[in-house]
Amino acid sequence: MELQSKRFIADSMLGRLAKWLRVMGYDTHYQPYYRKGMIATLVHDGRLLLSRHRPTIDRYPDSLLILSDKVQGQLEEMKAHGCLTLDSKGWFSRCLTCNTLLQEASLEDARDKIPEYTLYQNVTTGLRFCSSCGRFYWPGSHRKSMAAQLEKWGF
Repeated sequence: MELQSKRFIADSMLGRLAKWLRVMGYDTHYQPYYRKGMIATLVHDGRLLLSRHRPTIDRYPDSLLILSDKVQGQLEEMKAHGCLTLDSKGWFSRCLTCNTLLQEASLEDARDKIPEYTLYQNVTTGLRFCSSCGRFYWPGSHRKSMAAQLEKWGF
C-alpha cells in the first residue's frame, strides 16, 4: 500500500534528494541522464519536476526550482511549498535503488541473500524485498540512522 501520494521526477542534479524522498516513501523517478522527451513524458504522467536548473523549470510550469545544494535545505523547500507531509508511516517502503514498492519477505526468503550477521541480530520481522531488483531490506543500524537523520531535520 502506497502511503505517500505525491509523485516526483528529480533531474540529474538531484540524486541525493531523490534517494531521501524514496526513504520517505515518495515515488521519485531519478536517473543520472534523461533522453530527449523523457522528462516531458513523466511530467505529463502527473509527476512534479524538481530541478536546480532554471531553464528546465521554465519549460515546465508545474515544477519546483530547488535552490539549496544540501538535502536538508532541499527537503525544507519542498515542505514549504506543500509538497511533503510529515507522516513517517511511509518511510522505508520503497527500494532506494529502483523506486519500487517493497514487499514483505520471510526469513526463509532472505536467509541466503542477507549478511549472516543480520540473522544473529535476531532480525526476524520487518524484512522487505524489492521484486524489481532483488534487494532485501531490514531494520538495521543503517535504517535507524536514516530515521534519526530525518527526525533531526524535522520530518
